[in-house]
Amino acid sequence: MIDPVRDRQLSELNLVEVCTEILNRARNELYLNMRFLDLSLSSLSFEADWSIDGLGTDGFRICYQPDLLIQMYKKGRVLVNRAFLHMVFHCLFGHIDGGKRAENHELWDLSCDIAMESVIDGLYQKCVYIHPSASRREMYLRLRSEGLKVLTAEGIYDTLKKMELPEQQFERLAAEFKVDSHELWRKEDSPGMASRRQNQWRDNREKLQTALETGTRDGSQDNESLMEQVRAENRERYDYKAFLRKFSVLKEELQVDADSFDYGFYMYGMSLYGNMPLLEPLETKEIRRIEDFVIAVDTSMSCSGDLVRRFLEETYGVLAESESYFRKINVHIIQCDEKIQSDTVIASQEDLRQYMENFTVSGFGGTDFRPVFEYVRNLAAQGRFSRLRGLIYFTDGKGIYPVESPPYDTAFVFVDEAYSDISVPAWAIKLILRPGELEEEAAGGNG
Repeated sequence: MIDPVRDRQLSELNLVEVCTEILNRARNELYLNMRFLDLSLSSLSFEADWSIDGLGTDGFRICYQPDLLIQMYKKGRVLVNRAFLHMVFHCLFGHIDGGKRAENHELWDLSCDIAMESVIDGLYQKCVYIHPSASRREMYLRLRSEGLKVLTAEGIYDTLKKMELPEQQFERLAAEFKVDSHELWRKEDSPGMASRRQNQWRDNREKLQTALETGTRDGSQDNESLMEQVRAENRERYDYKAFLRKFSVLKEELQVDADSFDYGFYMYGMSLYGNMPLLEPLETKEIRRIEDFVIAVDTSMSCSGDLVRRFLEETYGVLAESESYFRKINVHIIQCDEKIQSDTVIASQEDLRQYMENFTVSGFGGTDFRPVFEYVRNLAAQGRFSRLRGLIYFTDGKGIYPVESPPYDTAFVFVDEAYSDISVPAWAIKLILRPGELEEEAAGGNG
């Protein structure tokens, strides 16, 4: 007599074995064509899941619905290869953890899928290549026309938010670019799981960049779209507020230093002698504050007025904090392109507020960084600074840099969408921000 339960179990086991073989073949074919992905391809295990809609990953395993995977394979093994690679790329570029922070999960999912499909479409590898449809090509062109030099998920997400796509168009795009299920991204991680996933894939990504840059046989121009994504993701991101505070200086101010005051000794003296505390509070306290400072803004045609305003609003937010400025400050805000367009001296919080209220961009010529440094050198020679702490230059990086380093700290701040991957001089700090992060920080600084 046939046992239906056992018969179902054997059937399921057979399906799992077939699916495991399909995924192993996909991984082997990808490895043979793209050996630089060896570590990433071997970082995911396989697990059958009859509840999932097709395939998906949580950064540690690929989960698949066996019947749906077999249907995909019957349509063509290239589809399975692409899906495998698509999920590996989601892991490499941090989309799982990035999605947990996104306000609109559906828009984030679409942005991630568009970004990864654009990379795969640009690889021109036979094992994954399918000629892009007209709607795909149109979407890639539209995103690039919006200023996205590299189609990262973050950049696409910010751009699509601004576009405010009608629901029908959004659904068409989702159907065009959807490859895998992202439902595993929403599940709550066990303690330490997110950290382990991030560390593992960061290490994979850094090693992938090394493999692509060291001229391996596979590291050809055909992989340029992948190389751009890897470089963009490996760029170090910063908390701009924390970064700006590093430019502050130590100075004593006349106020109680509560941190060095021991109330125990103070109260003991008062109770023992009546009116004689054993320890008086210190009358001065060392506080980090921003004093002499220069903010240079590149107003060439390549830097938009909105980005400049958001940058200044964020910088204003940090400077306007109660412990970030002295009673009188000396901050020069210089607008410049190939020459100095304006220099506004900010001596108080009120000056800074009025400047932001009446802010307009001047210039729109070419970019040459040297006039600003020469101008600041002349100001210092005239005694216009008592202690110049540093200079922050907001730009897209397309300009002529000074050869010699100035006697103060200098940072060039780039926005990721407008960033041109040009090496800044060794003496300067390179800081890269995302437009969305800058916008959020600016809103928080003014709140």
